[in-house]
Amino acid sequence: MDDKIIESIALLNIWLEKNGWAGYDPYDIKGNHKYLVLYRCLSGSRSPILKALKMGFDNSEVFCPMLIRKIFDIQKEINAKALGLFARSYIDLYNNTQDEKYREKARYVLDLLAKHSSKGYSGMCWGYPFDWQSLHFLPRGTPSGVVSACVGDAFFRGYQIFGDKKYLDTCQSICNFFMNDLNIDFIDEDKLCFSYTPVDKEHVHNVNLFVAEFLFRIGKEIDNKKYIMYGMKALNYTLNEQNSDGSFYYFGTEDKIQYNLPEETLKRIDHYHTGFVLRSLYSIYTITEDEELFLKFRKCYRHYCHNLFEDKTIPKFTPEDKYPINIHSCAEAILCMSILHDIFPDALEYAHNVFLWTKNNMQTKDGWFIYMIVDIKGIKWKVKIPYIRWGQAWMLRALSQYYFSLHKNEEGKFETNYC
Repeated sequence: MDDKIIESIALLNIWLEKNGWAGYDPYDIKGNHKYLVLYRCLSGSRSPILKALKMGFDNSEVFCPMLIRKIFDIQKEINAKALGLFARSYIDLYNNTQDEKYREKARYVLDLLAKHSSKGYSGMCWGYPFDWQSLHFLPRGTPSGVVSACVGDAFFRGYQIFGDKKYLDTCQSICNFFMNDLNIDFIDEDKLCFSYTPVDKEHVHNVNLFVAEFLFRIGKEIDNKKYIMYGMKALNYTLNEQNSDGSFYYFGTEDKIQYNLPEETLKRIDHYHTGFVLRSLYSIYTITEDEELFLKFRKCYRHYCHNLFEDKTIPKFTPEDKYPINIHSCAEAILCMSILHDIFPDALEYAHNVFLWTKNNMQTKDGWFIYMIVDIKGIKWKVKIPYIRWGQAWMLRALSQYYFSLHKNEEGKFETNYC
């Protein structure tokens, strides 16, 4: 197995060295102004020809993802979240192999991130290099709790492995952004929820837990009780929203009232966001050792295993739908199960199975991973585009963690991580 994982990592690294860190993203086209204007015009037309053109637009991401980007002159860009994932991967690869090239890459990327944080906020933070539409419109570069926590994870790991205090200072700066710039909804005395960005007031559980976990971790490291208190209240909010089967919806119930969300939107459950929640809960549990938290975390894990995999191998997109088989789901499954193996022994079997399936079905001969596999009336279609953040960065993060899980540290424990 070591040979296969080493081969997979090596192939991906060779491709990254040739390609560089800039690349396309599933959301870059959706934030393009010309694309949006044309799409909206077509959406309002009753002409059969224009309706057919709109249908072509709807399916362009599946059948011609590269062509549609050339038509609208979408340029490859560097994504801060991808850099955070690459940095964390290189740190872990260095820690496991003592290969200096990984150390040099990690430190270079961390320095690059430090120089390009968003300006005008209370602390260091990062966003996406494209416009983003959720319940709110988020302009290009709007700093995000998810992106900043992911980048922060790399800085904290860098502090742990390289012993450089400036990385811990960066983590504390990120906490200042969370505490002062994200919108915080104080539900009651014991519960609060952090927003996705400074622009919105949405209640998104995986974001809320990303922020909570980071506050817990840094609060413990520097003995900041306020960080820990806010992290606990954010944790309480999400745990209070757990469904009876152990799952968590993407949005909190407040958003149904505030934004009048339809049931299918409110009750959204998918593979990778469930994995985000699981890893956050596990990491917080390793800090608090709270048994009530463990019981809720275990319940979520069981739901994840029973509902979001086919034959302990293929990551399903939702509990109801196997397709599309998304590379982001594959990466999350490998990453999540590699981490959770320390407490759930059967998790490594899932990581092992998903890794082999993904390597055999979604890694190209050149080393990069395709976007997804869709099922069109029984015909399987592979969407072949090397998305840098969505696919390559997450897969390198997953592969490095899986490789690490095969080589326990001296205490026989696995490193925890949330992002």
